[in-house]
Amino acid sequence: MLSTPYRPVLRHPLLRRVLPGLAVSALGDGMSIVAISWLALQLAPDGARGAWVAAAVAAYSLPSALGGVLLRRYLRGRSGAQLAGWNATLRGAALGAIVVAYGAGVLHTWLYVALLAVSSLLAAWGSAGRYTLVAELLPREHHLAANGVLTAIGEFATIVGPPLAGLLIGWTNAAVVIALDAASFAVLAATYRLAMPRTQPTSQPADPDTSEKIGHTTDPSGSEANGRTQRGLLALSFGFFLLFGPFYAAMPIHIADELHAPATLLGVYYTAFGIGAVVGGLGSAFLRRLPLWPAMTGIVVAFGAAMLPLGLGAPAVVSLPAFAVAGLCWAPYLSTVMALFQRTTPPDRLPQVLAAFGSITVIAVPLGTAIGGPLVTAFGAGRTLLLSAIAMMVLGVIAASGMILQPTGKVREEPHPDGY
Repeated sequence: MLSTPYRPVLRHPLLRRVLPGLAVSALGDGMSIVAISWLALQLAPDGARGAWVAAAVAAYSLPSALGGVLLRRYLRGRSGAQLAGWNATLRGAALGAIVVAYGAGVLHTWLYVALLAVSSLLAAWGSAGRYTLVAELLPREHHLAANGVLTAIGEFATIVGPPLAGLLIGWTNAAVVIALDAASFAVLAATYRLAMPRTQPTSQPADPDTSEKIGHTTDPSGSEANGRTQRGLLALSFGFFLLFGPFYAAMPIHIADELHAPATLLGVYYTAFGIGAVVGGLGSAFLRRLPLWPAMTGIVVAFGAAMLPLGLGAPAVVSLPAFAVAGLCWAPYLSTVMALFQRTTPPDRLPQVLAAFGSITVIAVPLGTAIGGPLVTAFGAGRTLLLSAIAMMVLGVIAASGMILQPTGKVREEPHPDGY
């Protein structure tokens, strides 16, 4: 990998200190996917277990949207390492408090959900901090590769973390897994504190020629085109994640009721998706020679096309590889979006813009899942999957058409210092 576009990322003297902490924390978060809902099942009273599991899962993510908006006044102007470190500290402390309360025998459902909500309050800022740190430390020709590494770490953890959590819960209990997640965030917080310099890194300036690289013309300052690009990114991403939401509602029912298959098949589908996502995350850097906005809209269309076999009722021998291809398309999307934000946003505003992006998109998938429930009831799981796939393809085509209809400047290739 050292002869690839990832060499400058892995050899950077500061990033290579942070990446192990990110990997440890991602693994802890991957395990928590199972542990949080399982502990909620243990704590909830009979007859309300489903509601409390849903509340716990929502509390571990949705408050980040609130924090992204309400805390903007207090967190703007902070460095990427500060924002990411503060999020890791809060996550570790709140999850640790859950473990302490459980050990003391005083953890009840309301306290559990409240502590989960506190733990996620800075999550949008933590994500913004990670990608801001990339923009602070690396020249922009290496942003896509670094974003791809971050994505691949997270996707790999979602493959390894859940089965590992299942084993640990079987040997011990869910609180032990949450304790390990808290410890992983403590490791990450210490990494940011000790590995990064006390002085704020010098940010890369916003690129005045970015609009040409992504397929837009610009006024002399570039601000109008960049603002239009950022609004387009938010709209396209919200629509993409919203349309992905119904898959979470439809897939289990499709597997159980329409295919009459066991839950293990559902796990195989998600594993295939995760493997594809890891490969796609590592392949993100090779999109750098393409104009990023057309590449991103193409990803949306390709993702919808890869989901079509599921909606059309294709056998698993066809739909399973297609689902892996969908994962292959999924991972580069986030890396590409972040690269566009990094290129079009002034350094002092980048954390705020990325936190706003996180606040908007974190709502989209749960909202889409909620919409998916009535769709499954009305049309069936298979048709809901088909409708979502077609809608994604239409969204990508509309976004691409909007880009094509605008006058475009000459696309300038970025130099490749290492010759790749």
